[in-house]
Amino acid sequence: MLTNLSDEFSSIFGKSVSEENYIQIDLSENQLIKLNIDPSDSDQLSNYITEFSKSNENKIPYGGYLEKRNLYQRSNHFSKNAVENRNIHLGLDFWANAETSVFLPYAGAVHSFANNKNLGDYGPTIIMKHEVLGDDFYSLYGHLSEDSISGLKVGDYFDKGTEIAKLGKYEVNGNYPPHLHFQLIVDLQNYYGDYPGVSTLFDLGYYRYNCPNPNLILNINNKTKL
Repeated sequence: MLTNLSDEFSSIFGKSVSEENYIQIDLSENQLIKLNIDPSDSDQLSNYITEFSKSNENKIPYGGYLEKRNLYQRSNHFSKNAVENRNIHLGLDFWANAETSVFLPYAGAVHSFANNKNLGDYGPTIIMKHEVLGDDFYSLYGHLSEDSISGLKVGDYFDKGTEIAKLGKYEVNGNYPPHLHFQLIVDLQNYYGDYPGVSTLFDLGYYRYNCPNPNLILNINNKTKL
């Protein structure tokens, strides 16, 4: 099991974005029902996130680790069977404008990449391989621009703080308001360019272990439990 990988704040949007520029947002099923937001309507969701940011000094909304959501009900991609859906989020989402640059928070090499085009899926995705104390782990970056994976090669190595991607528009990112899905993975289980970012309640025990809190690297507002 991964333990704290960083004692210092690391911004996924570069050195110019400080810890104070981020603010947590609640996009859980209960919260969207309370706000009467239709999770299948990207415009409604986008307008809410935009207004939330504006009302909080234009800070970058983020959050969602182990959050139960109804954002995925519009797509059969998240239906495991007739009675159980995948609806518990396994990463952190960062909501920002399309073409916002994404910076690597931990040095590593490209493991794989793909354009996952299902409705509600990641769209262009990069998976990085990292090593700490002789053990490998992985980080996943989803909802990127198509240019982010153009010309990329498996094995390409990037230092911490290197720009590795840009956020995609809703037309290519699974039909979501522009954002980054950032996820840590201990055992990639032979996946390539993809890995489940949402779990059923039944499978959560495993995925909670295999996909620990991404704040282990980012260390954002570490005094607040995400």
